Amino acid sequence: MRTIRTFAATAGAMLLLYAGTTLAQGIKMPAPSPTQTIKQDFALSNIELSYSRPQKNGRVIMGDLVPYDKVWRTGANSATTITFGEDVTFGGVPVKAGKYGLLSIPGAKSWTVILTSSLDVTSPAAYKPENDIARVKVSPVSMPFSQENFTIEFENVRSNSVILALSWDKTKVPVVIKADIDGKITGQIEEAMKGDKKPYFQAAVYYFETGKDLNKAVEWIDAAAAQSPEAFWVWYQKARINAKAKNIPVAKEAAQKSIELATTAKNDDYVTLNKKLLATLK
Repeated sequence: MRTIRTFAATAGAMLLLYAGTTLAQGIKMPAPSPTQTIKQDFALSNIELSYSRPQKNGRVIMGDLVPYDKVWRTGANSATTITFGEDVTFGGVPVKAGKYGLLSIPGAKSWTVILTSSLDVTSPAAYKPENDIARVKVSPVSMPFSQENFTIEFENVRSNSVILALSWDKTKVPVVIKADIDGKITGQIEEAMKGDKKPYFQAAVYYFETGKDLNKAVEWIDAAAAQSPEAFWVWYQKARINAKAKNIPVAKEAAQKSIELATTAKNDDYVTLNKKLLATLK
């Protein structure tokens, strides 16, 4: 009888344990430091970033939870990674296109931000300096507010530069990323101009906005307007380019033409843009 009772008790305990394990496995909980993957179009490709976002939760962050003068995985849980779709400079250091680990060494007055070929560094012990691709010294910026979640984002996105900003609590660490795209775009324009379908509009606007040969930009925007005589946006750019070239009568005429076409197309935005431009033409 004892054996039977002992067996029954043991079986019952095992059944309860199994049931409890099954229930526990079936519970889905939110991640304490959720992962975020962001992709930013930049230059002629993009930058992709994957990292985890721990919360402040009333804790002291810099110099405590995130120690000074020690390698930090720059996030939580898994390693933080960043992928460049083309060659860039990271804080002034040339970096080839590819995927890298993003690490940092926080400091009260200066941070070191690191790109490493290691994609799995989650603790200081796993860090290998010999795998560094770039080490950048950055001065942290004090923010006027406290940020609850650790955040990495892209700021001031321009055609050939962007700021990678690390921020948490009241500290922000900005790293400038640049791409040398002018030579590539100029080469594309020169090659395309040899073909049958010449990109007059794109070429004219690029030369205008990057301060290149303004006479060439005027020539190309004239050809673009001839190609697309009903395109109000082309006439607006013709007005802008000629205004910069000091061809004021031509600029005024192009702006008025753009207003007429935009009004017909019911595009109030371009009507407003042209009126503002006309107000500057004396």
